[in-house]
Amino acid sequence: MTKFQHADSESGLAANDARAKDTGRRDADAIALPSALVDITPQQAGTQTLLRGLAILEAAANGARDLRSFSAALGTTRSTTHRLVSSLVQARYLRQVQGGYLLGPKLIELGTIALEQMPLTAVARPHLQALAQHTHDTIHLGVRDGDDVLYIDKIPGTRGLEMRSRVGHRMPLASTGIGKAMMLDLESNAWKKLLDASHRALARTSFKPENRPDVDTFLQRMTRYSQGGFTFDLEENEASIRCVAAPVRDASGAIVAALSVASTIPYMPDERMEELIPVVQREARSISEELGWRAPQANRRIKR
Repeated sequence: MTKFQHADSESGLAANDARAKDTGRRDADAIALPSALVDITPQQAGTQTLLRGLAILEAAANGARDLRSFSAALGTTRSTTHRLVSSLVQARYLRQVQGGYLLGPKLIELGTIALEQMPLTAVARPHLQALAQHTHDTIHLGVRDGDDVLYIDKIPGTRGLEMRSRVGHRMPLASTGIGKAMMLDLESNAWKKLLDASHRALARTSFKPENRPDVDTFLQRMTRYSQGGFTFDLEENEASIRCVAAPVRDASGAIVAALSVASTIPYMPDERMEELIPVVQREARSISEELGWRAPQANRRIKR
């Protein structure tokens, strides 16, 4: 029997003990579950254990460091949490350090493999490098993940500037140039909803962008962007940071990613941002073509 199977069996026994009111006995690891989950099958118990393990990893990624924090995030007892955490440490998904736990090296290995298995990153890399050499600015590649943009590649600029973005980092779509580039094909109602989601997400952060447009201004900008096939970030995500972005399409014509050139205001005056539009679009179009996209051809009259 594996450790995870052992944990699942204990969970099932705990649920049964919780129902044995006549004896008044309760297992030390019993968890108060919703009534619909009292009679869980072994398969459901296994799924529950798996989801709890994943929840611990997500909690660690969001800053939880000790058993108390993990227990609070999961709603489990300390002993149950300790058993799950110990298994994750042994499997190298977590590592124990002074003061608590951090994400482990196994996740780095899997993350690297996941990026290698995503053909988009391999196809896009040479074009990102060409853009970096041409502009000397920071280059990003991102994909949509719900209401967020997930950065899957980054080439730092050579001007000595540091940005918060990193591979694996997520930011609201509507507050970033690269995120808005993935919104270009959407309707205005979807633009509004994503702007609301962005405002809610940024309200919970310690930093506050200085230039958050109102709805009307945002929709006017998105209309121009949609018509032109590009987007700007005008300090809407990070103070003093501007960027120019363009969408990447697959063989079906759908937007599957976006890339951007980002720098600080001194290197990104309005004039230069306008000049960068065709440069960024060219590399985005090249990536799209390697993914199978073809530009729509105007109807040609056949001579008879």
